[in-house]
Amino acid sequence: MMSDLNVVGKSYPQIDALEKTMGKTRFVSDLVLPNMLYGRILRSPFPHARIKQIDTSRAETLLGVKAVVTYADTPGVRFGPRTEDWTIFARDRVRFWGDEVAAVAATDEDTAEEALDLIRVEYEELPFVTDPLDAMKPGAPLVHEDKPGNIAAEFKIEAGDVDDALKKSDIVYEDRYCTNQVYQAYLEPMGAVADIDQSGRITLWAGTQIPNMMRMTYARALSVSPDSIRVIVPDYGGGFGGKFENNVHLIAVVLAQKAGRPVRVFNTRYDDFIAGNPRVPMYIDIKIGATKDGLITGKEVQVVGAAGARVVYAQAIVSTACYRVDSLYRFQHVRATGYTVYTNTVPTGCFRGFGNAQMTFVLESSLDIIAHELNMDPAEVRIKNAIGPNEVSVHGWEIKSCALKECVSKATETANWSEKRKRKEKFKGIGIACCNHVSGNRPFAREFDGGAGIVRVGRDGRVLIFHGESDMGQGQKTAYAQIVAERLGVPLEIVHVAPVDTDISPFGCGSFASRGTVMGGHGVLAAANDAFRQLAEIAATMLEANPQDIECREGKFFVKGSPETTLPFGDVADQATRFRHGAPIVGTGFYDPPTVLPDPKTKYGNISPVYPFACHIAEVEVDPDTGQVDVVNFVAAHDSGRVINPMAIEGQIQGGVLQGLGWVLMEDMVTEQGKIINPDFLDYLIPTAVDAPEVKSILIEPVDPNGPYGAKGIGEPALNPVMVAVSNAIYNATGIRMKELPISAEKIFVELKKQKK
Repeated sequence: MMSDLNVVGKSYPQIDALEKTMGKTRFVSDLVLPNMLYGRILRSPFPHARIKQIDTSRAETLLGVKAVVTYADTPGVRFGPRTEDWTIFARDRVRFWGDEVAAVAATDEDTAEEALDLIRVEYEELPFVTDPLDAMKPGAPLVHEDKPGNIAAEFKIEAGDVDDALKKSDIVYEDRYCTNQVYQAYLEPMGAVADIDQSGRITLWAGTQIPNMMRMTYARALSVSPDSIRVIVPDYGGGFGGKFENNVHLIAVVLAQKAGRPVRVFNTRYDDFIAGNPRVPMYIDIKIGATKDGLITGKEVQVVGAAGARVVYAQAIVSTACYRVDSLYRFQHVRATGYTVYTNTVPTGCFRGFGNAQMTFVLESSLDIIAHELNMDPAEVRIKNAIGPNEVSVHGWEIKSCALKECVSKATETANWSEKRKRKEKFKGIGIACCNHVSGNRPFAREFDGGAGIVRVGRDGRVLIFHGESDMGQGQKTAYAQIVAERLGVPLEIVHVAPVDTDISPFGCGSFASRGTVMGGHGVLAAANDAFRQLAEIAATMLEANPQDIECREGKFFVKGSPETTLPFGDVADQATRFRHGAPIVGTGFYDPPTVLPDPKTKYGNISPVYPFACHIAEVEVDPDTGQVDVVNFVAAHDSGRVINPMAIEGQIQGGVLQGLGWVLMEDMVTEQGKIINPDFLDYLIPTAVDAPEVKSILIEPVDPNGPYGAKGIGEPALNPVMVAVSNAIYNATGIRMKELPISAEKIFVELKKQKK
């Protein structure tokens, strides 16, 4: 029962909140090492060109310059986290505007910048292609000569008999949607500090979501063993999926190797726009059928996603878009084909939602259209088709707990849905959307998708947690501290969380797929169990009882049934250290989730231990004179299992909603002639506090048997349904169905003018 818990389920500020608000936190970009140099990267001014010659001689002689590097200074191997189509620098061709050509390390940033201007590169411009549909056409310029048709990857999945299901449908809807390229807009741009010791071992300080997986990729790039690289993850300013592998880290290493001194390389915001890894833009064709009662019969989709000039994780994102939504409802007949396509644009990558957000926009728009055609309540259609607890989805996902129907019911009740839908007030509308997601993704890290932890109890009773999952500001450290404090029976104040350091921390896959609380939480809980077992043995000796009868609450050990005689936690820890001749209590543990790697052919398999769900409702007002959309109210009902920290989860929901509003209404990376024309926050608009509506968060808490204390993830479900809830509300307000993101005021204004005609 929730009442039995002292720490889990209670609201706490983030354990590092005070440091951050006082400006005492040292982020990655604040690090300064002795004799450190400053690096800058020379990037391609063309979307596609042949490098005929590079002359670095003038830059090398500039006072203060300590190293200039190009492709010739690297091992020259092809590498990549999924597809080996990367090189640290361009060899003989640049493939996107912003591609890495050379880099300089100097005693200060101004000198490094000046040196870049002295590097002479002779280019021969080549034909380029920026749209994935154009890239697939016969005769299109090839981004990579060995990839015919510019196809980086193809994905197929099918279950049931789709053709027969669609044939028997009472209604079939078919259309094309387009989702755009957007930037993660984290607070701190991407970068790293690299140092090389006398043995040649590399230490890399980087804000990364995947320190261990990144280390393995970089070992291949540098032709060294993974153990030759140490990755330390200090506090860093956000990620949202954007802080995975990037050449900026490797360039810091190559510069440090050549200069023989530590080197700091950080993107400017401009660099980050043109050479980060923004969201994968997609064209999505959908064909979906239903009965006259609103039951979904079958669905077929085709996804074409732009990888950019090299594959980061685009093929995994496209495949996710193809089939993850199939476990939101009781689908029986589904078919999907996905194409990951090379283009002469910035390489795309992970962003909160990971393909599921794009397809949620398409599916939930389509369900609204079907409901409208059938003259049914869109909420009723969703409840009719909703998957439930203890069900297995069409692709083998084992849904142990699910409160999707409750999410819809609570959201509609809170938003006064039925009454507001009945009103016929022009230019005011209300829209609904649902989503599902995962908390872990077995196919992403095929060998392993669990979690591990170490819990150290010092002589003074201070508890220190080591984990392998990176905290980018989402509150993971606080969740781990609460989980361990709950298990040990101690106040949260004495529990601390160490930063991730691959030399010290247990292995972890990282922070993605909304997995941190579940996988890492289980890992540290297992370690806390081990630590408590050791402490209980000491306490049992002191209390003359059996270890199995020992409990600890509020920092006091006692014998079960005899709470009047207690021992302070610190006293037991002190005695344990004495008894063990100075060795502290160290608990270790790991979590092996009950997941199943999908069958290579059918893709059938349970990819996550738990599955979160959500229902969002947006209320909008549209200005008919400008097309401007104001989101005036927002309701977000979430099934995230038992909530570890309500304050933190509500913060995640509010942040996800605002991020989604930016995507649906204003954010767009605009490319012309292969160049991004708005690579700054002056022209690339993101929402501010002024744009934030009141967000009513509803937390529905079915305790999941596979979650730590019953918890599920929240990071991505907080975003996934936002865009389509708003889009459906705009339709309800105006009768305009928008199928392309973003839904800008200009687009709505144009459509309103068409309506008048």
